[in-house]
Amino acid sequence: MEAEGNLQLLLQNPDLSADLKHIAEKVLNNKRISFDEGVVLYEQGDLGYLGVLANYIREKKHGDKTYFNRNFHIEPTNLCVYDCKFCSYSRLLKQKAEGWEYTMDEMFKMVTKYDGEPVTEVHIVGGVLPQYDVPFYQEFFSRIRAHRPELHIKALTPVEYHYIFKKAKIDYATGMRLMQEAGLDSIPGGGAEIFHQEVRDLIAKDKCTADQWLDIHEEWHKLGGRSNATMLYGHIEKFWHRVDHMERLRQLQDKTGGFQAFIPLKFRNQDNQMSHVPESTVIEDLRNYAISRIYLDNFDHIKAYWAMISRNTAQLSLNFGVDDIDGTLDDTTKIYSMAGAEEQHPGMSTKQLVELIKNVGRQAIERDTLYNVVTDFTNFEFPEESKPKYYKLPVIN
Repeated sequence: MEAEGNLQLLLQNPDLSADLKHIAEKVLNNKRISFDEGVVLYEQGDLGYLGVLANYIREKKHGDKTYFNRNFHIEPTNLCVYDCKFCSYSRLLKQKAEGWEYTMDEMFKMVTKYDGEPVTEVHIVGGVLPQYDVPFYQEFFSRIRAHRPELHIKALTPVEYHYIFKKAKIDYATGMRLMQEAGLDSIPGGGAEIFHQEVRDLIAKDKCTADQWLDIHEEWHKLGGRSNATMLYGHIEKFWHRVDHMERLRQLQDKTGGFQAFIPLKFRNQDNQMSHVPESTVIEDLRNYAISRIYLDNFDHIKAYWAMISRNTAQLSLNFGVDDIDGTLDDTTKIYSMAGAEEQHPGMSTKQLVELIKNVGRQAIERDTLYNVVTDFTNFEFPEESKPKYYKLPVIN
């Protein structure tokens, strides 16, 4: 395999430092790297070196397969009781004029709008408000389940669950069981930000702690549920904070095996309280994807949101450990566009998404939320678009 050959060539490089050579040998021999070695990767690993290691792991796990899914988003509200400094999306209650609060009926209409469409997942996440409580979501999930049983409900982050369970005076285990009984299928990875308390206190002091975030995922995993995990990077955190974040995820994954994908989220500085903080470069984005792939050896998938980082960077990321580029195929999410993401109207047809993947030599696989193959587009021929007809006009002399 070419990726292994590239790794062997890397190991023969006489200019490679002893530390980096030792890490590369560990990767080749399928051995876990340590916390300190994770920090070394951030401090010393150049883009080419990291790409070789990450692509070796990516191809060993998935070959050229690159996954996407057909989903749509429902964002109940952008009003929120919390005041996260990095958030461009939510509006505090005092900014209510700039916000929205959908009723259950309005959100249910969004679901029925996709009747007959080949979507496999509804992704529900938004701000935190008192009226969106446990009974509200129990009823909403139940209505979706009754209306379209096969539609996978991926909903709410631990930030939302912590709030509604506390309000209902129930523990996490009871709350997650109630959500599962109502129809919840899996949990997205949001709200993790950076776990270390010294950073969390500065950027997201009010919301659930790292331990609470992890505890909610653990309770969900105990019920047999799957979930994702994220990390908000490229703001005020140091490299070791990122490694600390991934270490805590790796430890929980060792314990439960319930995480499916890790999604590094790039900090965007538009219209928020951290606008003075510069954004990370594309090179740093790719380095971060690569190190995530190397460090999180027990996570099957590393995901990049193409709508957030741009189509071109998403293509590049497929050589730096990423094997999933999500699948928001229409303009149903405002979370990233309001923060200044590359895609202000993130819509892409299936054909465009497949071509984006194939154009960098990868294999496009449409998946469902649990990574079952829906369609392998390797040898798929899209029907030709109808060509416009031209009529010969009479010539007037």
